[in-house]
Amino acid sequence: MSTPDPEVYEEGRGMDAHNAVMREVRSRNDRTYDPREPTRVWLDEDNTPNGVRTSLTIILNTGGCRWARAGGCTMCGYVAESVDGGTVAHEDLMAQVQYCLDHETERSDEPAELIKIYTSGSFLDEREVPAETRDAVAETFADRERMVLESLPDFVERERLADFTDRGIETDVAIGLETATDRVRHDCVNKYFDFADFEDACAEAEAADAGVKAYLLMKPPFLTEAEAVEDMKRSVRRCAAVDGCHTVSMNPTNVQSYTMVEELYHSGGYRPPWLWSVCEVLESTADADAIVVSDPVGHGSDRGPHNCGDCDDRVQRAIKDFDLRQDPSVFEQVTCDCETTWNAVVEREKSFGMPLAR
Repeated sequence: MSTPDPEVYEEGRGMDAHNAVMREVRSRNDRTYDPREPTRVWLDEDNTPNGVRTSLTIILNTGGCRWARAGGCTMCGYVAESVDGGTVAHEDLMAQVQYCLDHETERSDEPAELIKIYTSGSFLDEREVPAETRDAVAETFADRERMVLESLPDFVERERLADFTDRGIETDVAIGLETATDRVRHDCVNKYFDFADFEDACAEAEAADAGVKAYLLMKPPFLTEAEAVEDMKRSVRRCAAVDGCHTVSMNPTNVQSYTMVEELYHSGGYRPPWLWSVCEVLESTADADAIVVSDPVGHGSDRGPHNCGDCDDRVQRAIKDFDLRQDPSVFEQVTCDCETTWNAVVEREKSFGMPLAR
């Protein structure tokens, strides 16, 4: 893995302190999970470089992200849903894939053109997903048009992507960059790598005839609403300017269980971002040289991105419409009195730990 500056590992400070807190928080979880069932699976539509395509999204239940095992990101609770023991057998992972294929058959008349596979870690990390499984997954979906594979930058290697590209599958790597600002990624997200590592991964993917989909995180802890919006605007444009990165998925933080964000939320020190903030970033970066989308998970709930409660579904529909059509005029069609409150929050909120509105 990439190695941050030694200062971030100084005992009791920086990442060392973050990791200690998150290991303690996650130790409270005593749930267990079936290694033959995926974490989640669903059908949807996604915007791709080839147009809008039907998609099957699979979250495999692996042994969990290697970085999360050390402590991990401040907002990520997916490791709490991972199988105990740190590894899942090839046969069990393929049983999960079959579970997802059965789900697709039951709910759709036609196979999805796009397959997206996540592990809440790194599909290309052979400690999580063995090479044997990676090859079998590629063979299983060899008749599909496109695949998206989640990975940290460290594991993006053309030899691993070749299992897919050599079979003629258009392949993209989904990288959880979170932000183009190194300090925010290190101090707010507690993610160890730098933007330069993301650029290197894009170059490696491009050399393998694959593309990159960058995942950004709106409003990690320790940022005000205004700081979060500006960070996303800068990050979208920086990602779009990197060769090989054709899509940027800018997603607002939601409060997941067994995370530092949840600890802050319960103590009154964190509010998920406003949906108006999502609209502001999408509208202002619509001219970026990339497909820019957002998927506000948990929208309208206290633990997810939300406005006043009355307009949340309408704003969410506008965001989804923008994702598919990339037309910023959709945001002119949604209004609500709470937009005045949001404007006041953006203008006046000065402390991340004291949200001006709930």
